[in-house]
Amino acid sequence: MSNNRLRHAVARMGGRDPHEQHRAATPLELFFDLTFVIAFGVAGSQFAHEIAAAHFGAGLLAFSFAMFAVIWAWINFTWFASAYDTDDWVFRVVTLIQLLGVLILAMGIEPLFHSLVEGDHVDNAVIVGGYVIMRLALVFQWLRAGQQDPARRQTCRRYATYLGVVQLGWIAVLVIQADLVTTILMTVPLYVLEMATPYVAERSMRTPWHAHHIAERYGLLAIIALGECLIGAIETLRAIVANHGWSVDAALVGFGGTALAFGMWWIYFMLPAGSALHLQRHRSFFFGYGHIPIFAAIAATGAGLHVAAYYIDHEAHISAAVAVASIAVPVALFKLSLTWLFSVMICVDRTVIAVAAGVVVVLAGTVALAEAGVSVPVCLMVIVLALGASIVIDERRGTERLAAALEHVERRATGAGPAG
Repeated sequence: MSNNRLRHAVARMGGRDPHEQHRAATPLELFFDLTFVIAFGVAGSQFAHEIAAAHFGAGLLAFSFAMFAVIWAWINFTWFASAYDTDDWVFRVVTLIQLLGVLILAMGIEPLFHSLVEGDHVDNAVIVGGYVIMRLALVFQWLRAGQQDPARRQTCRRYATYLGVVQLGWIAVLVIQADLVTTILMTVPLYVLEMATPYVAERSMRTPWHAHHIAERYGLLAIIALGECLIGAIETLRAIVANHGWSVDAALVGFGGTALAFGMWWIYFMLPAGSALHLQRHRSFFFGYGHIPIFAAIAATGAGLHVAAYYIDHEAHISAAVAVASIAVPVALFKLSLTWLFSVMICVDRTVIAVAAGVVVVLAGTVALAEAGVSVPVCLMVIVLALGASIVIDERRGTERLAAALEHVERRATGAGPAG
């Protein structure tokens, strides 16, 4: 006879095994990530619109605010789930609340952009409201983990306490309709407190997150963000075809936009993130925080391709140089951020650093080319060639150097004591 036990009955949150074999992202985690496709898409399209309208400062500020809220909320959920995912019905329902928070946050991105452009006050009520919903749901998860994992009870309760206190500050920001300067003065300390919470909470005992699982989750979000680049490429191609029909420029844009996303994907996954993080768990904070500019840069690159579409459609109030810069600048940030991450997590490699510097120089040169009259599609191809050259150089060096660097990291990790 069947015992009628629920398939996803309540399970004890005792902490996952950080060395579990074949640990992979769950269907719930993948579904959760889909909501961030919407958030990235809304933020990217709004950013592109404001850049095309020459609202550079307001657009960048709103995009930065939105990206921090979206990425930081995703990071916190991901690390918690890596350590305490029970996949029971309680965990699933609380994750549903977090999903709703993401969608509410996404609805607040457009009003935030508009308010910053108009300049009278900062309309961040909806975006902050969605963020607070996500965070309070996470506070519940930490309280539950603290109740059911006695060994790490103090750590879990620190998370719950610190996050709860910071949310009071965000609620104050939500209620107070302030101007830009006042809003910045209120939010910057909250940013600092949010980012300090994991470090302070885990100072005595770490949560049992899984390094390879974390690396996979970060890679999946990078792919989601790269989807915005593909959408931007299609928008640019559509603009050219609608105005001029199929042409050489259309072919260059279609290939260039796709190749740009593909090149960024290739470069990102050159870093053996899982192995590096597994060997250096004490650098988890750097790994987690260091991805914020990487994800933001990928999303901004997609927005830059949208800007190029606006420019080609004659709907932008900017020069060709600005249109090219809207692509070149985030690509440069992406390359520099990844090089920095590689240098800290693996080793300081002079060739890697030199290649990154060379790519940045070429990217700056594309803006100069556009200013000199070279077409936007041709400048896009130069950006693609710069990334392609860096990939070729890395591939030609083979795997021996990387393997040797990982072996050195492993020896260093084995020789060192427990991470502090």
